[in-house]
Amino acid sequence: MSKVAYYTEEGFKKLKEELEHLEHVERPRVTTEIADARDKGDLSENAEYHAAKEEQSLLEFKIAKLKNVVANARIIDESQLDTSKVLALSTVKIKNTANKMEFSYTLVADSESDFKAGKISVNSPIGKGLLGKTVGDIAEIQAPNGVMKFEILEITRG
Repeated sequence: MSKVAYYTEEGFKKLKEELEHLEHVERPRVTTEIADARDKGDLSENAEYHAAKEEQSLLEFKIAKLKNVVANARIIDESQLDTSKVLALSTVKIKNTANKMEFSYTLVADSESDFKAGKISVNSPIGKGLLGKTVGDIAEIQAPNGVMKFEILEITRG
């Protein structure tokens, strides 16, 4: 069962560029390596050949997986997002009720997440805990050291 993932226009473009690179640059390179190794003689004792075949197998798996992600990707029109509740691509300002620290996160697809840039996956524990909440709600999120409570202070788009 394939999972639908939501992407920004930019994130979807990056996915397609990576797939294009794998199919049109990496695949021909590996095919050439296999052919070169095959030309060297006895395949049963040819480490280069076996390494190239292994690389080909991993590359084909990666291409298939990425094709599946692209096929199930949906592009979100950010101008149409509802800012009354937390959704994918919402930027949420939250306050930890225990220590009063405030944070801002943008909820994105798994492949676009970048914690240092403030982009967290909608499938992360915090992301899941924030989805559907509105300003003023308290999100209770299970963490390794217990339940953390975050107050939703503000919801904006990207």
